Amino acid sequence: MTRRVSRQRPTCPCGLGEPYDNCCGRFHRGESAAPTAEALMRSRYSAFVKRDEAYLLRTWHPRTRPPSVDLDPGMRWTGLEILGATGGSAFHGTGTVTFRASFKGGSLYERSRFERADGAWVYVDGEFLD
Repeated sequence: MTRRVSRQRPTCPCGLGEPYDNCCGRFHRGESAAPTAEALMRSRYSAFVKRDEAYLLRTWHPRTRPPSVDLDPGMRWTGLEILGATGGSAFHGTGTVTFRASFKGGSLYERSRFERADGAWVYVDGEFLD
């Protein structure tokens, strides 16, 4: 009797249901850039889940980028919900994404601003919402 071993690839934390390697993983590895502000938002959430400080800094606007990102090793992100977006497509230079990112013990509700810098989408800043 032959036993088949299922090699399911891990699902991307961003919530789209795709395998991580084909979804946000390709952005994290630098194989391609996020095509929209929402895709960048999703990939940045996944970078927080994966604790990928280099990607977070690389996709932060130089004007607002901190010298480092303090990633709490005890933080357990549990889900991302995109609540709305304005602009942020291939036809825009700016965009916003409103989202709720859940973590063990609570959630973060934010409207993030994005701009294109040298043709690539980058995170500018965010406003916490109630």
